[in-house]
Amino acid sequence: MVQLAYQEPVHASDFRFFLRYEETNARTEYLPHRHRWGQLIFVEGNVLQMEVEGKRLLTPAAFPVWIPPEHQHASYNHKHIRLLTFNVAAEYCSGMPQHACLIQAGPIVKAIMADFAVRQLYLPQTEADLRLCEAVLDQLLIAPFQESYLPRSDDKYLAPVLQALESNPGDNRTVAQWAQQVYTTERTLARRCQAELGMSFSEWRQRLRFLHAISLLEQGKSVQDIALELGYSSASALIVMFQQQAGTTPERYRARHPPA
Repeated sequence: MVQLAYQEPVHASDFRFFLRYEETNARTEYLPHRHRWGQLIFVEGNVLQMEVEGKRLLTPAAFPVWIPPEHQHASYNHKHIRLLTFNVAAEYCSGMPQHACLIQAGPIVKAIMADFAVRQLYLPQTEADLRLCEAVLDQLLIAPFQESYLPRSDDKYLAPVLQALESNPGDNRTVAQWAQQVYTTERTLARRCQAELGMSFSEWRQRLRFLHAISLLEQGKSVQDIALELGYSSASALIVMFQQQAGTTPERYRARHPPA
């Protein structure tokens, strides 16, 4: 594993907005650090794993991570990954969430960031570019956010179930069967899922399988083999889940994000 210390851009704090583009190899860890500015991190290819103020965040490409100013964070990527960060001076972050979270960035934000990436824009050089940066911030201020793509829980009933599923995402036991395993009722376990995770048991398991599907695609496995490994009865069932989570099919995703 390679460990990297974060290098602060020269004069970064002198600007209202700036962007960075980074590419790191597999098994690379950024050591804990903090910034004076807010940072929105877009992931291209694979899944980013972060620890922010002791909180774990996992996110695929569809959900950029927001890190407020002065929040200590570290990151680790299992696979080759490309990052684009949109950085905002602290005095302009007051309307943004005051804790690390995932932002549900809309099509306007994604289109502007794609344009910046094509042009490799680091600083807004023109009034037009500055207005685009302001448009991104305006959109982020009204965008929905969520605490984590795949949240965890220390609940005495829920925690062992989640840990078992993370070890074996293909386990198809129902909520009722898991409830029996941890000596509680189906209703109690379902209620704990919604309260602790902010989503149903089936949604959490679907997100877990989606993250594993991305990793298996990167390993070159076929869609059929991935489906069977993740507990689906057919490749078509996996494809439906993948489209719901990523807005595209597994093969199209693999074509856009080939292994390094």
